[in-house]
Amino acid sequence: MFNTGANLFTAGDFISHAGLPLKWKIECDAIRSEEWDCLAQMIMEYQKISFRWVEGIPRGGVSLATALKKYIDPNADDIGLVVDDVWTTGTSFKDYIKENHPDKLHNQIHRWVIFARRPTNDGVKALFTMPG
Repeated sequence: MFNTGANLFTAGDFISHAGLPLKWKIECDAIRSEEWDCLAQMIMEYQKISFRWVEGIPRGGVSLATALKKYIDPNADDIGLVVDDVWTTGTSFKDYIKENHPDKLHNQIHRWVIFARRPTNDGVKALFTMPG
């Protein structure tokens, strides 16, 4: 819940987490706390399977995970939710799950992002997807 006064969209030359050159970026630090809550509510309109835990991929997914914690169901099966703010290649998700949940089956972790710079794969769902 940063809100640094930054713009949500910024043109320029950037390098993605996966090392790709980008001509613009989505700066989710510009999203206010109440907006994270609204984004979490939007996800929950589509996330039909309950989850017992939620984690945000540092650094971008932490604010979203915090907003989603109120939707945790302590009686749910051992199913989790891993979230991030922006999807570019999926490297962050693959690395995070491999490092933090190597023993979990694919269907034991639901995956969500707010913005996808291209169509997602590996079961990651996005609220907003740029044209492919």
